[in-house]
Amino acid sequence: MAAILGTQMATKSHEFGVVLQPEAEGGYSVSVPALPGCQTQGETREEALAMVREAIEVYIESLVAHGDPIPGPVEIERVTVAA
Repeated sequence: MAAILGTQMATKSHEFGVVLQPEAEGGYSVSVPALPGCQTQGETREEALAMVREAIEVYIESLVAHGDPIPGPVEIERVTVAA
């Protein structure tokens, strides 16, 4: 809960799917398909997830500040191909 000018305002939570990709040199890259350009990295899986949480929060703050809508979830499917 955030207090603003003496009134209580509940913060709404949003859930986003993220894509973690192990990097050849170590660490992970992580992106958020629903938020174009929202990507980061971390040395460990845990660090990458912490970093992407922060990146998402900043992205949403920017959307709200500019009066833009917060995107909803996107569909992510796995596709198998012969190689």
